[in-house]
This record gives sequence, C-alpha cells and structure tokens, in this order.
Amino acid sequence: MSRVLGLDVGDRTIGIALSDERGLVALPGQTLQRQPEGYRRDVAAIRDLVDANDVSEVVVGLPLSMNGSVGPQAEKVLAFVEKVRAALTVPVVLSDERFTTSQADRTMRDADVSRKRRSRAVDSMAAALILQGYLDSAVRRGAPEE
Repeated sequence: MSRVLGLDVGDRTIGIALSDERGLVALPGQTLQRQPEGYRRDVAAIRDLVDANDVSEVVVGLPLSMNGSVGPQAEKVLAFVEKVRAALTVPVVLSDERFTTSQADRTMRDADVSRKRRSRAVDSMAAALILQGYLDSAVRRGAPEE
C-alpha cells in the first residue's frame, strides 16, 4: 500500500502530514509557506510531495462552519482543491476539519511545547489530526490493510 498525504490549507500556510506505508498512522511533516502570487507554486509543491512519497491519495481538511455549512474559508479551500485535483492523478478527498487547529494547539500546549515551537508546528499537527481521522474512518469502513 502506498502513503496518504494530509493537508491543512490556510491563507498563509499549508500543514502537511504523511501516513506510514500501511496507511494506518499519520505523521506530522513540514509546513509550506503559501505563495502570494497564486496557486501555481503551492500546487507544484504538493505535486512534488505526492511524487516523491509514492502517495496514492490526498486528504484535504475542509473548514466547515459550526453548523456544517460552507463559509468563506471553506470556499477558499474548495477553490484550492479544484486546482490540486486538476494537477494530480491521484484522488483528492475532503474531510471535515472543524476544531483540528485548536485541538493541535491544545495537545502541544499540554505537552509543554513552547509558544514559538507551537506556532511553527500547529499546521502540520492539524494536518496529522485530519489525516489520522480519515485513516481511522477508512479502517472502520473496512478498507483493506495490506
């Protein structure tokens, strides 16, 4: 089985997480700084990650509103996802990401991670939470484990 890539897409950064080769455990990775000139360089960086890591699927967190509706930030993510889908040959799926950033920050605060280090790692930790939730639900759905 190949890896699954998780993304937490924000206005300034994209948190990256990658699964293990069996698709069971999400590991936080790097945080990409968004490029102000548009999607092109961001999408190219994601395509490079997919190619370099034998990724079979990409999971993108969708920041729905508290009532489950699509708000302004979710609209931005959906527009970004369309660009990513057009550039990749692997499936790109959406996963509800409400509370993941605050959960990531709280987890790191509880682990006594400094504020400076938390600010650098919160997006990749949020991506790992998004990805782990997706991987767990895939296992519960009976997805094959190789």
